[in-house]
Amino acid sequence: MSTPRPSARAKAKSPKVGFVSLGCPKALVDSERILTQLRAEGYETVPSYDAADVVVVNTCGFIDSAVEESLDAIGEAMAENGKVIVTGCMGTGPKGQMVKERFPDLLSISGPQDYGSVMKAVHAAVPPAHDPFFDLLPPQGIKLTPRHYAYLKISEGCNHKCSFCIIPSMRGRLNSRPVNEVLVEAEKLAKAGVKELLVISQDTSAYGVDRKYAGGEWRGKPYQTSLLDLCKGLGELGLWTRLHYVYPYPHVDEIIPLMAEGRILPYLDIPFQHASRSVLKAMKRPAAAEDTLERLAAWRRICPDLTVRSTFIVGFPGETEKDFEELLSWLKEAQLDRVGCFEYSPVEGATANALPGAVPDEVKRERHARFMELQQKISRAKLRKKIGDDIEVLVDGLDEESGVMVGRSKADAPEIDGKVYLSTDQPLRAGQIVTARVIQASEYDLNAEVL
Repeated sequence: MSTPRPSARAKAKSPKVGFVSLGCPKALVDSERILTQLRAEGYETVPSYDAADVVVVNTCGFIDSAVEESLDAIGEAMAENGKVIVTGCMGTGPKGQMVKERFPDLLSISGPQDYGSVMKAVHAAVPPAHDPFFDLLPPQGIKLTPRHYAYLKISEGCNHKCSFCIIPSMRGRLNSRPVNEVLVEAEKLAKAGVKELLVISQDTSAYGVDRKYAGGEWRGKPYQTSLLDLCKGLGELGLWTRLHYVYPYPHVDEIIPLMAEGRILPYLDIPFQHASRSVLKAMKRPAAAEDTLERLAAWRRICPDLTVRSTFIVGFPGETEKDFEELLSWLKEAQLDRVGCFEYSPVEGATANALPGAVPDEVKRERHARFMELQQKISRAKLRKKIGDDIEVLVDGLDEESGVMVGRSKADAPEIDGKVYLSTDQPLRAGQIVTARVIQASEYDLNAEVL
């Protein structure tokens, strides 16, 4: 059903906002919430600076490249429009002060999740229209992802003090959303046609700790604000539910049977970061002493189809060749399905900047290359074992580069994992789930024939 179109008169009265959204999926959810409020108040979003009455830039400031991208976006908006509101991770602390000094004529600057400050600044720049046509919002709000999948943010902030990370200083301590609130949002998304939910936070495993697992009611049943009860509730919706940013705490063991039963996807995104105890200690990583290899083996015994993805940092201050070899040895034994690797780079405000034993850039590059070479061999071997298997694929649409319809298996998250290139004579649409037989595999992707 199409949304009613406002009249020409209503359009003329509608204040127009340009919007630039940068950063991670958590920042994307912040952008979606701001856009939903803007639309509810009668604002119209436009794709060009010259058509906008005011521009909002939602920034990212986690690493140097993100900082530069955010500064470039702010500078471009100031040059092209001049009326700019800045929010997000570049809006607080030393980075916020830097932005104020570089762009003294900004209308407003605020930190992440500060939706009230953004709306107050928009109101001051151009009053809301409150046009009745724009009050007819879809129940799930405004989404920046394709219609068939959506990010579901279950908490803000983080209680950890990892030495390489400044997220807690930007987004605050852990603040879990009540479980019934999350489940109501998920149900609205399901009714709107979403087929896949990507559960995100800074530490998904810690969900509910800050609320002491206080509960709520959904569909007439009591639920605790805990990871287990959240997954049980999401499992009732019949969607693909994918868990991201899961730390390998012991209570994660309770989730694995739900995966084996097909209630949520057999997929865990776990930020291991390293395997050397000395490096993990320097990183101040939680659960550093856990025997992760033993835990992985136990999970796979319960759920053989489990896909595990992770990210790692090489070249962290003090990382020796022995530490790196320990990481490679761990990787060979862990046999992870999806892996990303980054060369360590200092982040302004991170305590790791003061650590001794800086690793030369050429050594970082060499270790990164060796790490990825090993993981490519592991990934290629694991994907080749899938040749001949029949798998479910969620269709994403036409791949512009190859001209082939592509989708993702249950082992593939959007944007970060591999793709399944589909061969078929039948028409396919985005959001459709099909069964396909794997006929070919590369290091990261699959080719499959739709059955």
